[in-house]
Amino acid sequence: MLDWLRNIWLAVATVAHGMYVTLRNWLITYQPERGAFTERFEYPEKPVPVANRYRGFHRYDLTTCISCDQCAKACPVDCIYIGKERVEGGKGFKITGFAIDYSKCMFCALCVEPCPVDCIFMGATHDLSCYSRDGCIVDFSRLPLDVAWGRATLNPTAVSESKVIAEPVHGGPNQ
Repeated sequence: MLDWLRNIWLAVATVAHGMYVTLRNWLITYQPERGAFTERFEYPEKPVPVANRYRGFHRYDLTTCISCDQCAKACPVDCIYIGKERVEGGKGFKITGFAIDYSKCMFCALCVEPCPVDCIFMGATHDLSCYSRDGCIVDFSRLPLDVAWGRATLNPTAVSESKVIAEPVHGGPNQ
């Protein structure tokens, strides 16, 4: 019985000490003039400012890609999937799909370095909210052209609308 009461006392004391540490750190860092995150940045309406070297969601330019697979080979977690087919009557390939699975991606930027034509680079988008794992797979060949070519930001609305399209928007640089 004495051990049981000692264990109860130890559990209550441990939780109380943890709550004390949390409350102390909250009081040390609390600044009432700082305000909430949404008050400072107006988050959904305006993008959050990010640092210059921030590695956000990729930006990809379909017009310059030569389907060399260097980015997919350099990816340590194999989250880049490239679909390509030979160009009839010419040399080279045309892209039929370029997808990145962001549920696997660790944003290491190792895919950016080996690209010989600089068609893939890290963007400044920090949020790609979705309700399912399927929403984390972004096929850049099915996105609207301004988003796929890196001229506009990657956003959840464009990604969800691209999953409804049956055929790729852009067949490659030779089309």
